[in-house]
Amino acid sequence: MEQTNKQAALAAIDRYADRICRLSDAIWDFAELSLQEHRSAELYCTELEQLGFAVERGVAGIDTAFCARWGSGKPVIGILAEYDALSGLSQQAGATEPVPRTPGGCGHGCGHNLLGAGSMAAAVAIKEYLQATGRPGPISASYGCPGEEGGAAKAFMARDNVWRNLDAALTWHPDTVNEVVTGSTNSCIQTQYFFHGLAAHAAGEPERGRSALDAVELMNIGVQFLREHMGDKCRVHYAITDAGGRSPNVVQAEASVLYMVRSNKVAEAVELQKRVDDIAQGAALMTGTTLTKKFIDGLADTVPNHTLEKVLYANFQALGVPRYTPEELAFADKLAASCPAGAPVPGIAAANSTELASQVQAMQQAAGHAMNEFLAPYYGGPAFEPGSTDVGDVSWQTPTGQIHLASWPNGTPGHSWQAVSCGATALAHKALLQAGRVLAAAAIDLYEQPELLAAARAEFEQAAASGYVCPIPPDAVPTLVD
Repeated sequence: MEQTNKQAALAAIDRYADRICRLSDAIWDFAELSLQEHRSAELYCTELEQLGFAVERGVAGIDTAFCARWGSGKPVIGILAEYDALSGLSQQAGATEPVPRTPGGCGHGCGHNLLGAGSMAAAVAIKEYLQATGRPGPISASYGCPGEEGGAAKAFMARDNVWRNLDAALTWHPDTVNEVVTGSTNSCIQTQYFFHGLAAHAAGEPERGRSALDAVELMNIGVQFLREHMGDKCRVHYAITDAGGRSPNVVQAEASVLYMVRSNKVAEAVELQKRVDDIAQGAALMTGTTLTKKFIDGLADTVPNHTLEKVLYANFQALGVPRYTPEELAFADKLAASCPAGAPVPGIAAANSTELASQVQAMQQAAGHAMNEFLAPYYGGPAFEPGSTDVGDVSWQTPTGQIHLASWPNGTPGHSWQAVSCGATALAHKALLQAGRVLAAAAIDLYEQPELLAAARAEFEQAAASGYVCPIPPDAVPTLVD
C-alpha cells in the first residue's frame, strides 16, 4: 500500500517537471539578493496558489517570506525553501569559462533557485499523496525562507516560534555530492558598528579631531587580543565597511566595521558577542568618539536528528541518484577543469571516517567523471562543519533533516561562477527533481509510520534539552549591511 501511494505521489513530480524546472530557471534569471527577492517570492506564491495551496505572505513580518499550506489537522511536516542570490556572480548558463551576463551583476552561486524549486516539487508530491489517501494532516509546503545569504529569515521566524508548530521539517541543498547531512554547524551573529567622531585638519588642528577610523582600528586590535581567550571552535571575522574617506589629511569623522561572531553553540556565540560589544565601547571611549550598532542577523547551530536522517537515507537509496547523458558528463568534466586543483574527497562521511573516505574514493573512480554519480555512505557519528546556516534555528524548534544533491561537478567551489553556470542546466534540473522525490518519499514514510515521527521527536527533545537561545534581539528587524 505504502509503495503504491509513494509511486502515485512521485508521479506528480514527473507530470509537473517542466513547470518546476521553468520556475527554477526564472528564479535563476531574477538573481535577487537577500531580502530583496520580491519577484522570486511572488512567483512561488502564484504558482503554489494555482496548484491549490493556501498561501500566507509576509510571514514573521518579512516581505519576501511566505508559507503555503494544504489540508488541515496533524501532523504538520514543513518543507523549507530558499531563493536568494549572491552579488558579483553574474554568469551565463552552460558556459565553461567566466562569461558574465551582466558585468557586476548577481547570480545564484549557492543554487538557491534549485533549492526552492526542489522543495516545491516535494510539496506537490506530498499534496498528491494526502489528496489520494484522504489522510489527516496538512503539509506546510515550501516555507519560503528569504535571506539565507544575509538576513537569516529562518532565525527571525524562529524568534516568532514559527517552527514550533511543525512535527518535522525537511530540506535539501545543492552540493557536489549526494548524501544525507548530519552533524552540527557554527552559530553566527553579524553586527555593524558605526563610530562617530569629529573632522579636523590632520596637520593644522589634529587636537580638535576625534577619529572614527582610529576607533575601528582599536576595536580590531582589541578583538585580536580576544582571540587568545575564545573557545577553540569560535571564530570572529570583520570587514571595514567605511574607512572614513580617502583624504589622509582629514581626521575621519565617520567609520564603520562589520563583525561576524561564530561559535559551535548559539548560547556561546551570544556570550562572545557581548565581549565584542564591550571592546567596541572601549574603542569609542579611548578615541572620544560615540558608537551606534546595527544588528544584521544571527543564526543558531544545527541539531542533528539521526531518526530523520535514516528515513531520508533509506528513501535516497531506494530512489537512487540522477543519471546523465554523455553530453552532460562532458560538460561537467570540462567545467571541473576550470575549478581549483586538488579537490578533497567530497562529503560528510569522507570528512569524518577514513574507512568511508576510501569507499567514496572507490565510488568516484567507478563513476569515472567529475559528476559524483553515486550516493555517499551514511555517516551517523559526530560531525562538525565550521560554516553556518539558519536551518540551525529550525532544528532547535522541531526535528529537522536535510540532504545534499550533486548539482555541479566535484571540486566546484561554493559561491562560484561555476555553480552559477550549472544552475540552469540539465544537471541542475535533474538534481532538484530528485531532491523533491527524496523529500516527498521521506515525508510519506513519516505520515505512514507515526512511530518514526515519535522517535524523531523523542530524539529531538533530548538533543535540544538545553533550550533554544535565539540570537535575534526582540527589537531587531531584518536588514541589510550599510
